[in-house]
Formats: sequence, structure tokens, C-alpha cells
Amino acid sequence: MRFARLISPLLLAFGSLAIPALSRAQVAVGISVQFGPPESPVYEQPLCPGEGYIWTPGYWAWGDDDYYWVPGTWVLAPEVGFFWTPGYWAWGGSGFIFYEGFWGPVAGFYGGINYGYGYFGHGYEGGRWDNGRFYYNRSVNNVNITEIHNVYNTTVVNNTTVTRVSYNGGNGGINERPTPQEEAAAHEKHISLVPAQIQHLQAARANPELRVSANHGKPPVAATPRPGALNDHGVVAAKEGGRYNPPARSENNAARPSTAVHPNELPPAARPATPNTGNTNLDKKYQQQQEKLRARQDQERQKLQQKQEQEHQRLPQQKVDESRRQQLEQQKHAQQQQKLQERQQPPRQNPPKSPPKGKS
Repeated sequence: MRFARLISPLLLAFGSLAIPALSRAQVAVGISVQFGPPESPVYEQPLCPGEGYIWTPGYWAWGDDDYYWVPGTWVLAPEVGFFWTPGYWAWGGSGFIFYEGFWGPVAGFYGGINYGYGYFGHGYEGGRWDNGRFYYNRSVNNVNITEIHNVYNTTVVNNTTVTRVSYNGGNGGINERPTPQEEAAAHEKHISLVPAQIQHLQAARANPELRVSANHGKPPVAATPRPGALNDHGVVAAKEGGRYNPPARSENNAARPSTAVHPNELPPAARPATPNTGNTNLDKKYQQQQEKLRARQDQERQKLQQKQEQEHQRLPQQKVDESRRQQLEQQKHAQQQQKLQERQQPPRQNPPKSPPKGKS
């Protein structure tokens, strides 16, 4: 749903004290869930399908009033030198908000979540780019060295407590904040989900077996060798499920978690109490800051409402153009893959020229 992907600065403003600083620079999916996702399941990484593919770990997404598992998969990097920053859930003060992953020159903040296979909470230890080619760290990646020779072996020492909790903040969540380098990464050049990842996400959402209500935290397809290949012979099932304790639901779904998709559904910003610290100048300065914040929130709400109305007006035409758009995206991604593979080919060496006749 297009509206569910609007940037939500209002949600960020309401939960600004609880959300890591870098999160406010990332794209927040316009949805809020009152309870956190299950723990991450335990699964093996499928074999890397070829050079230039980078591992993107699996995660829990939200749709149709239920969490569902998006399997981990190998994705061809959209540009040489780019790494994947996984998305993550974070407590926003009144609910859990999802921050989408992105491609960029360095790995940014992903909530301190230990996704494994190079993503141990901060940074990426699974590989590096060198002269236009991606080199894989064999200690954390499943790579066939007879086909992929760009490898090295560096043991990764993880000094943090191993946990499978899949969200940041809130009750029982990961208590991590971004490093200065991760904060800087939020302002670098970004590329959102590539078409292959969008199709992968859609395929996962359409599969009822991946819903936590059906698999109880242990998805039958935990990882795939390529995006969207949920029925491939190389898919991997979860070895161990994650703990999941959702709130009880009545027959009429009275306990259904709320979703804040449209800006007019967001609660009004609460007006803070008048400060009284005994310092008149300090109280006045604080009050002015709060009034400016409230005015900025109102402006953002109006902008989102205008954008929503524009989306509604364009929706009929979008339905007509959807098929054509998908074709163009697939063609564009195919061209990007071809260019990347061409760049990764070793340079051709011309044979030595023969000396002219009559000369030794």
C-alpha cells in the first residue's frame, strides 16, 4: 500500500525521546504496532549464487494485522561499492515503528540488532569492496570457492551478548544507539529497496505460511538463494523458532493493534506543561522551543495530508500504469545487473604483437 510508505516525521516527533538519533534521518514506514515482533529465528545461510551478491538478512514485517517473515536472501548490489543496511523495528513512545533498510557506501545503524552472517549489531563484517569487486569473508558467508575466488578469511570476534531480540528500545528491546560513523552514514547517498527486494517482500506477504500466526515464530522458509525464490530447491527452513508473546485477542479483535497510516489518524501532539524550574529565562527559552516544535509538527501534518490527497487523485492513473512501471523497473534492474557483472569481469589482455618481418 503506497500510503504505508510515507515518511512519518510526526511519528518521529512523538517518540523522539525514545528513538535513536539516526533513526530520525532514515525512512520510517507509516505504521505503528502496539507490540514488538518475535525473536529472529535460527537458520542456515544459503549458498551465494554468484559474484556481486550481498547477503540481506531476514526480518519480521507487518501486514494484514499480523507479523510475517521476510526470508533472508542474496541480492545483487545496485552499485559497485554499496553495502546493505538492514531495516529494524524501534519503540517510538506509543508503538513500534519500522525503519526501512537502504543501500549506501557504508553500513548505517540498524538498531543494534544481531542479524548474524556479518550483521552483528554494528557495521558489516561479511565482506569488502576492492577495485570494483566484492570480496567475501568466508568465516561468516556460505561461498563456493571453486566458483567465487574473491574471498578472504577473517574471524569476527563478537563482544556483545548474543541475543535474538529483533527490536530496539521498549520493554526487553536492544539498548543500542548509533555511533558517530553510523550517524554520518544516514546522510550519505542512499538507494532504497531495489525492484527484486520489493518483489521478494510482496511474495513473502502473500505467503500465509510465513505469518507468525501460522508458523509461531518458526517460518518454513527462513532464507532463499535469490529474491522471490520461495519455492526454489535451495530454500532453507528455520532450525529454531523465535519466542513470541502477542497480546490476547477477542473474537471481535478488540485487542487488534492500531496502525497509523494516514496523517489524520495520528493523535494530536500533546501540549507540554508550563515549565517551572525557578529560572525565568530558562523556562521562557524552553517554552519557546516547545512552541516551535508544536508548530513544526502541525506543518508536517498538513504536508502529509496534502500528499495523501495528491496520492488519492493519482491512484486511478497509477493502477493503469502499474504494469508498465513494473516492466520498466525490471528492465532497469536487469541493465544494472549486466553493468555490474561487466565491471566485475577481469580486463582482457591483448596477445603480444609479432615483430615486423625481416627484424629479429
